[in-house]
Amino acid sequence: MISLQTHQQSRSTTLFNRGLSLAARCRPSEAIDCFARALAGSPRFAEASHNLGLMLHSLDRHGEAVEPLRNAIAWKPDYDAARFVLGRVLFALKRYREAEICWRTVIALDPSRATPYVSLGTALAKSERNGTAIPLFRRAIAIDPGNADGHYGLGNSLAAIGQNGEAVHHLAIAAELAPASDAVRNNLAIALQALGRFDEARRACRDAVALAPAGFETYSNLGSILQALDRTEEAETCYDRALTLAPGFAEAHYNRGVCLLESGRLGEASEAFAKAIELAPKRGVFHRMLAESFPVDANGPHFRRMEALARTIDELPDDDRMELHFALGKAYEDTARHREAFHHLLAGNRLKRATFTYDEAEALESLRSLPGVFTAEWLAKEPENAISSRLPVFIVGMPRSGTTLVEQILASHPKAFGAGEVLDLERLTDDLCGPDFSDLSPRALHRLGAAYLDRLSPHARTAERIVDKLPGNFQRIGIIRKALPGARIIHVRRDPVDTCLSCFSKLFTDKQLFAYDLAELGRYWRAYDRLMSHWRRVLPPGVMLEVRYEDMVADMEGQARRLLAHCGLAWDARCLAFHRTDRVVRTASVTQVRQPLYRTAVGRWHVFGDLAQPLIDALG
Repeated sequence: MISLQTHQQSRSTTLFNRGLSLAARCRPSEAIDCFARALAGSPRFAEASHNLGLMLHSLDRHGEAVEPLRNAIAWKPDYDAARFVLGRVLFALKRYREAEICWRTVIALDPSRATPYVSLGTALAKSERNGTAIPLFRRAIAIDPGNADGHYGLGNSLAAIGQNGEAVHHLAIAAELAPASDAVRNNLAIALQALGRFDEARRACRDAVALAPAGFETYSNLGSILQALDRTEEAETCYDRALTLAPGFAEAHYNRGVCLLESGRLGEASEAFAKAIELAPKRGVFHRMLAESFPVDANGPHFRRMEALARTIDELPDDDRMELHFALGKAYEDTARHREAFHHLLAGNRLKRATFTYDEAEALESLRSLPGVFTAEWLAKEPENAISSRLPVFIVGMPRSGTTLVEQILASHPKAFGAGEVLDLERLTDDLCGPDFSDLSPRALHRLGAAYLDRLSPHARTAERIVDKLPGNFQRIGIIRKALPGARIIHVRRDPVDTCLSCFSKLFTDKQLFAYDLAELGRYWRAYDRLMSHWRRVLPPGVMLEVRYEDMVADMEGQARRLLAHCGLAWDARCLAFHRTDRVVRTASVTQVRQPLYRTAVGRWHVFGDLAQPLIDALG
C-alpha cells in the first residue's frame, strides 16, 4: 500500500515534470501553475521552487520571484542555479548590491563558468564600479573567449573609464559574436565617436538602426555622430525621428538642444533643454547645459528648480551631483553670489577629479621634454620635400583663453573656413611619428602633412584658409612647422588667473585632466607658458602671431586687422560682426561667440578674492 506522503511526492514530481515540459514549449503561465501545485504537495521541493521563480522572472514578475528562489536556496544551500537566477531577479529590481552577493557566492561554489563573472561584472558596472568590473569581464573571456556578453561588458566598462581604444576592440569582437545585437553596435558607435572615428561610428550606428528600426536611442546617438560630422540637418532629422518614436525620451530633447545651440538657434535650444529637464528633472547635465548656455535669472523658474534639487543633492548619483554643482556654480555667479558659486565649483571639480587617474608628473614632463626634441637647430633645417600649402591656420593656447573668439573672427571672413577643433593632427602625429616622436624622418613628416591636408580637403574648394582651433596643438607647434611649413600659427594668451578659473568653471567634454584641481591647473599653466617661451625663441619671424585676449577686448578692429594680415587675408569688415556669422560652433564658448564682444570676462577672478589663492600660489 502506497503511503499518502509517497503519493503526494509522486504527484508533485509529475506536476514538476509537466511544468518543465510547458516551460520548454514557452508556456510559462501554465508552467507556473504546475510548479506551484508541485510545491503545495511537497513544501520543501527546492527544484520546483527554483523553476517557479525562474518562470515568474521570465514574465517580468520579479517581485514575486524573490521568495520562491530564496526558499530554494534555504532548502538546498549549494543550489547555485537558483542563486544565479535570484541574482538576475534582484538585478532586474535594481537591487544591485544584493545581486552582487548572489553572484559572488555562485562563483565561490563554481569558479569555472564564465557567465557568473559576466553577471557580477554587469552588476558592478551598474553601480558605477567599472574599475572593479573590468577584471571580472576579463576572467569571463579567459574562460570562454567566445563569450559575447563578456566582450560587450568589458567594452562598456572600458569606455566608461575613458579607455575607448581597447573598448572598441572588445565591442567589435562582441559585434562579430552577436551579429543580431543592435545594442552592441550602438555602444560600439559611441566608443568610436569618443575616439573621433566618426565615419566608422556612423556606419556602426546605421547597422544598429537596420537591426532595430524602432530603436529611438540609436537614432539619438546617430544624430550626435552626424552632428560631429557637420551634417547638422541630418542630425536634427535623427533627433526628430527618435522623438517621434519616443516623445518622452529626454536624452533626445537634450541632444537636439545641443544641435540647435551649436547652430545658433538659441531660443529653440533653450526650449529643448527645458523640455529635457521637465522629463528628467534630476539629470544634472540638462541643468548644467541650460545654465551654461544662457544667463540665469535669480527669480526664474530654472534657478528655483535647481535650488530645490540642491536640497537633496547628496541623494543623487555621483554624475548628476557633479553636473548640478557646475550648474549651480554658473547660476550663483550669474546672480552675483560669488562665494556660493565657488564652493559649488570646488565640489563639482572634486567629484570630477575622483573619476580618473591623472599622472601629473608625466603630463608636465611631456611638456618639459619637447624643447629637447624640437631644438632651434632642427627647426632651422629646411624640410625635405616640403608641403608648401598655406591653407591651414592653427589657433593654439590654453583652453578658455579666447581661442574660439579668434576662430569666429577669422571664420567671418568670406575666404576663411572655421573647421573647429580638428582632432586629426594629434592622431596623425601618434600614428606616423609615434607618441614619443620616435620617427621625425622627412618621409613621416611629409606623410603627416599630406594626410592632414587631405582631412581638410572637403572645405578647400571654397576657402583659402582653413582654421583649426584645437588649443592643445600648442604641444605640436614643432610638428606643424616641419610637416606644414606654409601654415600660420596664432597663439592666444589671456591673464593666467582668468584663464585657469575659467577652465575650473567648466566641465569639459574632452580630456583636460589638469583642469579639475586648482594647484594642478596652476602648475600645468606654468609648464605651458615655459613651452610657449621656447616656441617664441626658435620659430622664424612671421610664423606665429601672438594676441592677448585683453587686447582683443580693448581694440577689436586693430587686433582683427593683425589676425587677417598674418593669415594673408584682405581686410573685411564682416569680421567685426563675428557674432552674426552663421556657422556651427562646438566649444565651451558656444554662446559667447553669438554675442558682441563683452568685457566682463577681463579680470573676472577678482570677484572670488581669497578663494583663488591656491591657484595664485601654484602659478607662482
